[in-house]
Amino acid sequence: MAKIIALDVGTVRTGVAETDPFQIIATGLPTVATKELLTFLNAYIARENPECLVVGEPKRMHGEASEVEVFISQKISEIKKLFPALRIERMDERFTSKMAAQTIAQSNLKKKQRQNKALVDEVSAILILQSWMGKKI
Repeated sequence: MAKIIALDVGTVRTGVAETDPFQIIATGLPTVATKELLTFLNAYIARENPECLVVGEPKRMHGEASEVEVFISQKISEIKKLFPALRIERMDERFTSKMAAQTIAQSNLKKKQRQNKALVDEVSAILILQSWMGKKI
């Protein structure tokens, strides 16, 4: 088996998470500036050769796509051009940012650490990946 990587793509930052090689545990990786995402993925994919890339799919309450979906779709197209053999799947990411913020708020982190938006993006990517892994079972 190979690792799975997940992205919570935003216009400024992208949260990143990966599984272990056995696809049991989701772990956060440092958040990447979205403008550096393709460079990050190039290095990551060369090093880890993941089986699949899971990208969060932001939807509104009633299931329609959110405004940022156009931007995310454009990023996915760029990724597909660079890595045509990489399987890309989408995962509904409704409420992941809210759940991530709640999880962080309940942690023992100091107030300044809890307000770190990059940490929210990282935890959101973990939640997206965990949801995708749960769907596979």
